[in-house]
Amino acid sequence: MNEIWKTLPGWMRNIVVPVIVLIVALWVASAVVGAIFGVIGFLFGWIIKVLFVVALGAVVVILVKRASR
Repeated sequence: MNEIWKTLPGWMRNIVVPVIVLIVALWVASAVVGAIFGVIGFLFGWIIKVLFVVALGAVVVILVKRASR
């Protein structure tokens, strides 16, 4: 690897390779951030659905108790 690095022209070692490394690093970082936001969104969606079902259950219980009087 060291031989390959030394055979590259100076402009490529100083400009092109760091730009490619930066692009790959940003791509990986965006994938990680996207995965994190995806998991958080999934969890919030799941929590909202559970709360909705619990609220509907509470409403049904209240209505059944009122109807049985």
